Amino acid sequence: MTTAIDRRNGVVKGSLADVTRQNHTHLAASFVNAECVILVDTSGSMGAKDAIGGKSRFDQACDELAKLQSVLPGKLAVLSFSSSVTFCPTGTPDFIGGSTDLAGALDYAKVADVGGMQFIVISDGEPNNPITALATARKYTGKIDTVFVGPEGGSGRDFLDKLARASGGQAVRAHQATALADKLHRLLLESK
Repeated sequence: MTTAIDRRNGVVKGSLADVTRQNHTHLAASFVNAECVILVDTSGSMGAKDAIGGKSRFDQACDELAKLQSVLPGKLAVLSFSSSVTFCPTGTPDFIGGSTDLAGALDYAKVADVGGMQFIVISDGEPNNPITALATARKYTGKIDTVFVGPEGGSGRDFLDKLARASGGQAVRAHQATALADKLHRLLLESK
């Protein structure tokens, strides 16, 4: 099985950076054509190695995101968040570690909340301040869908359900990050 990541330059096939390079355009032009902003939790807890094959939740999420970007080239803008937020045009979230400032990440991404943009939060659902994160989600005009990648029985799943409901979105579970690409693809198709 070949990977969707070009190991020579670290760019995921189908990412905004890849599409920009292929089309000889500017990154801003590629971002304008994106249909979904994916906010990936890269806090310390995402380093837990409880995914398939002993991978971390983060590594499994990155593998699945790479698959999804290859199927939906140029349609996904990836942000990573923990204590801070980073735009990841190469398609691979930066593993930042640290705490989980979900409210800050939602504030950062709010600028893209126009014209039917879809938002998906991939997390184990343990934000620093759940009340502030929910209040920020309620300010969105677009829906925020969530994908839970934590351990079964984790309390974070309940929080992500609440976050999705706060904006009229859907909550799905990708136990130990397996089949994340299929779940995200389904969310994107259902929003059409």
